[in-house]
Amino acid sequence: MTVRFKAFLFDAGGVLVLPDPTVLGPLLAYYGGDPSVQAHRRAHYAGMAAKSAAGSGEAFWEEYDHAYVRSVGVVERDVEAAVTTLHCTRNAYLWRWPIPESFAALKSLAAADVPLGVVSNASGQILEVLARSGVCQVGDGPHVSMRIVVDSHLVGVAKPDPRIFDHALPHFNGFERSEIAFVGDSVTLDIAAARGAGLHPILLDPYDDHIGADFERIRSLMDLL
Repeated sequence: MTVRFKAFLFDAGGVLVLPDPTVLGPLLAYYGGDPSVQAHRRAHYAGMAAKSAAGSGEAFWEEYDHAYVRSVGVVERDVEAAVTTLHCTRNAYLWRWPIPESFAALKSLAAADVPLGVVSNASGQILEVLARSGVCQVGDGPHVSMRIVVDSHLVGVAKPDPRIFDHALPHFNGFERSEIAFVGDSVTLDIAAARGAGLHPILLDPYDDHIGADFERIRSLMDLL
């Protein structure tokens, strides 16, 4: 068996957890949106593709919100009202719905003793949310064990600044940076930051929104196995 990477780092939002579709489904159904989990899973990646295409940074979500509500089927005359509602509702603590395939892949990687960590643009909450959602914790515990969970708010630097990885890499001593893959869902934030840090960038692109891109893409974390 050929092992390409000796360790993995993951973004949290869009890779391990999504904005909770059981909350956003009924919220946007009021405007005619499809309330299904499947529709809202797809909508997140449509939103991230629009955000990346616009080159928007972490603080700008207008393109995401518009693409999201259109993706779930809100008709054009109701888009602006739905966008306003989504913008007012989506917050850091709503990124809490575990992606089933990602959770299964994490458990398999952990069972194979692959070193794992999380590097997330967050608001000081991501470690608690990942643990409460049953995804992972740092060190031993009931969930998948991570060597480190880096929260941008707590360390004072955010992607696409590659220096955010300086807070994670000391926990992966002995590995060359090129031997560590970072999996994210944003071209402008995650791919750019990983490249800048000398890591191997991988985009989680479940719906092939980035065909022809000059970086590696996977459709599920299960592809890492």
